[in-house]
Amino acid sequence: MGRAHEVRAASMAKTAAMKTKLYSRFGKEIYIAAKSGEPDPEMNLTLKRKIQEAKSNQIPADVIKRAIDKAKGGTIENYIEARYEGFGPANTTFIVDCLTDNTNRSMTDVRTAFTKTEGCKMVNPGGVSYNYDSVGLFVFKYDDENKMLEKLLESDVDVQDVSVEDGEMTVETSFTDFSKGQDAIEELLPDIEFETCETAMIPHDYITLVEQDDIDAFNKLMGMLNDSDDVNKIYHNAIIEEKE
Repeated sequence: MGRAHEVRAASMAKTAAMKTKLYSRFGKEIYIAAKSGEPDPEMNLTLKRKIQEAKSNQIPADVIKRAIDKAKGGTIENYIEARYEGFGPANTTFIVDCLTDNTNRSMTDVRTAFTKTEGCKMVNPGGVSYNYDSVGLFVFKYDDENKMLEKLLESDVDVQDVSVEDGEMTVETSFTDFSKGQDAIEELLPDIEFETCETAMIPHDYITLVEQDDIDAFNKLMGMLNDSDDVNKIYHNAIIEEKE
């Protein structure tokens, strides 16, 4: 079978692992949304939107159903949000958001990832996040920038940016206007299917990694962070330079 078979097998394993990670993330988030109110999306707007986001990320219906059924049952799991910050290779910056039932475990997982990766270290809260903006982020198929901007402003949404590339629109709103922005977009486009619909941390600037040692360290750090079940989202300002 040779090397090609090994590469394909490794790629498939990595893809499967990332899918499992995504399923776990949305399973937790849907469970929390369902527990925060009625476990019925028609009566719980937060749950309804979280389900929409899950579907836009190709989360299977059975994963969504299991999370809601779990919320309906007697099982109680208390998840806590925890945020950690640090420097990666070549002074890149990282924000790691966790959703955990054990903050000691999540802290250990994240600290281990940073300390075991050369050139990386954790910093105190606020140590790198001041270089990021917290925004509402929407990505979807649409190309009428003027019409979208008009609708958002008409709806009194604090718009940070609207851009279109290859028929795909990206809208950024202030963090506090995330729900208002989603309402406005859905009013204009009732049948919309979001490719991305979430709050996110956007860096003010980016650092391109060109040295192979830095790229290897970046991949190692990302791999170790993603291996933790508690890690929910990772934000960073690194760009990997593609080799020709």
